[in-house]
Amino acid sequence: MVQAELSPRWTEWHPLRGAGAPGEGVLEEMLDGGQAFRWHRQDGTWTGQWGPHLARLRRGPADTVEWSAPQGFLEPTRAALAQYLDLERDPRKLADALPWRSDPHLARCLEAFPGLRLLRQPFGETLLCFLCSATKQIVQIKQMVARLAERVGRPWGAEAPGRHCLPSWEAIAAATEPALRACGLGFRARHIHRTAQFLAAHPGWLEAAAAAPYPQARDRLCELPGVGEKVADCVLLFGAGRLEAFPVDVWILRAMARRYGLDGWKPAQVAQFGRAHFGERAGLAQQYLFAWERKFGRVGGS
Repeated sequence: MVQAELSPRWTEWHPLRGAGAPGEGVLEEMLDGGQAFRWHRQDGTWTGQWGPHLARLRRGPADTVEWSAPQGFLEPTRAALAQYLDLERDPRKLADALPWRSDPHLARCLEAFPGLRLLRQPFGETLLCFLCSATKQIVQIKQMVARLAERVGRPWGAEAPGRHCLPSWEAIAAATEPALRACGLGFRARHIHRTAQFLAAHPGWLEAAAAAPYPQARDRLCELPGVGEKVADCVLLFGAGRLEAFPVDVWILRAMARRYGLDGWKPAQVAQFGRAHFGERAGLAQQYLFAWERKFGRVGGS
C-alpha cells in the first residue's frame, strides 16, 4: 500500500520515435552499463531521472521501445527523451563509420550490441556522478547518487512523491563535508565539496568547459579536485557528446591489452592509441569495447 501511494501517476505507453531502436539487451546496456547512474529496473520496466526529468522505458512489441511520463509532463518528457537518447541520429550509421572492416574485434563488438547509443546527459550532473565513481562499481555509484539526491537535492514534485532531483552545485557547496560523507561518499566527499564551492563561486565555468575544444575542455576539467583524465573523458563523452574522448578504466585497459596487444601500456598511452586507431568517433568505439568486455571478456575468454 505504501509503495502504491508513493508511485507517480504515469501516462499511457507511447512508442519511442527515432532512428535505430536498440537491439535485444542493448537497452539494458545503455541504461545500466556505466554511462548513467539514475536508472533502475523492476519487472522489465526502467525508471530513470536526468536533470528535472523523469520517465519510464521498456521493450515494446516487434523490437520497439516504449516510454511513459508522469501525468501532466507528456510533451516536456517527449522532447527531453529525444535529446537524452539522441534520437535524431541513427546509431548504426554512426557505428558504421568506425574501422570495423579492418578490426575483427571491433566488428564482433558492434554485432553484439546493435543500436547501442551514447546518452546525452546534463553536463554538470555527469560530472557529479563520475566524481562519485572513483574505485566503485556501478551499483555502489547508484547508491551514492541516490543518497545525494535524497539528502541534499530537492523533491521532484507532487506528481512523483518520494523522488528527488540531484542537488545543484550551490546546494552541495552549502552542505557540510560530514553531511556529504553521510551519503556514503567517503573520501570523494572532499573532492565533491571543493568542486562545488569552486563552481558555485564561478558561474558559467562549466558551460565554458563544455563548449571548449576537446583538448582544452579536458585540461580544464582536470583542474577540478578529484578529476583525472578518465573522469574528464567520461564527462565529455557522456555529458557533452565529445565522441573523440576515449575514457580508459580497468575494463578498457584489459580490453586493449587482450585484443590489441597493448599489455603494460599506461592509461594515457592507451587513450592516445584509441583516438588514433578508432578516429573521430573513438568514444563510441570505447563504449562498444567496454560493453563487450564486461559481458563476454572473462578470464581466458577469446
